[in-house]
Amino acid sequence: MRRLLGITLALVSFGFAGLSSEAKASEISANSATALSASAIPQWQRDRWGRRANRRRAVRTTTRSRVVRIGRRLYRETYLVSYLPNGRTNTRLVSRVRIS
Repeated sequence: MRRLLGITLALVSFGFAGLSSEAKASEISANSATALSASAIPQWQRDRWGRRANRRRAVRTTTRSRVVRIGRRLYRETYLVSYLPNGRTNTRLVSRVRIS
């Protein structure tokens, strides 16, 4: 009887914890979307003629994302990867959004 009562209480408490974490996740994502849009203004490095420096070279740019665990938290990181003609790559972190 004790085991059944303990298992039932544990399942009920997990149910309430799941509901509250979903509400917090939506609040966090709404707040991060406004902060990301405010700080996502591109600051391009320009040459002396006012053109973008990457336009003169044949640079291929792609967007990559990955899931990263930092401590107990899980994040989705989005990177901008530029492939240069000499074989090198430049990576720039675009956004980091907390998943759980």
